[in-house]
Amino acid sequence: MHTALDGKTVLITGGANNLGGLLARDFAAHGAKAVAIHYNSDKSAEAAKETATAVEAAGAKAAIFQGDLRPADAMTKLFDDVEAQFGKIDIGINTVGMVLRKPIVEISEDDYDHMFDVNSKAAFFFLKECGQRMNDKGRIVTIVTSLLGAFAPGYSSYGGAKAPVEHFTRAASKEFAERGISVNAIGPGPMDTSFFYGQETEETTQYHKNNTALSAYSTTGLTDIEDIVPYIRMMVTEGWWMTGQTILVNGGYTTK
Repeated sequence: MHTALDGKTVLITGGANNLGGLLARDFAAHGAKAVAIHYNSDKSAEAAKETATAVEAAGAKAAIFQGDLRPADAMTKLFDDVEAQFGKIDIGINTVGMVLRKPIVEISEDDYDHMFDVNSKAAFFFLKECGQRMNDKGRIVTIVTSLLGAFAPGYSSYGGAKAPVEHFTRAASKEFAERGISVNAIGPGPMDTSFFYGQETEETTQYHKNNTALSAYSTTGLTDIEDIVPYIRMMVTEGWWMTGQTILVNGGYTTK
């Protein structure tokens, strides 16, 4: 069966595990030709290898690339390395992010700078490289957060650092449109991954599991990443009719 992903080359930043890893597997299963899997931390190295093995088992080529993408030249090097391996990409998904749960009055300048470097700056230069280097009629998706539409205490620096990414996405959608490139964002609610749990106490975890908008309909009460993947796949396979959009999935944080 032919799909709109047939023959496409995909780059997923943060693609070793969690949402990025599941996307890599899904795109391979739906016909992608090659999947470039980026990761940063050494702790993710084994997960990256497992994801690459799963991608190849599904019939696609896979390659792993490690790097801290906060410096702009590191993003340029990533694209250089991916192009050397696979040629220009058709689809770019940026899942890189870092969450910090801390009151404003406790956030240091280092905290602030780090959050914006990881969540905002890296996304900007990812979009820049995609706009310069991906194939015409490409598809780009950035991951933001449902905190753009709601709020929970302690997430000022995380939500604040993701907010510019929504604007970058809209701006890129206008600037890249003449080449047929669509650029969209998706904002999941709190996801059932290690990305979420690392900043939470038992009490706050239970709050999110019991009080987000669709808690009763997910496996754990949090957003299931399996439910996010089809939205992103739709954005890259049918994205010709949409660009510059942000979709909030399990918009979360709405108390019962």
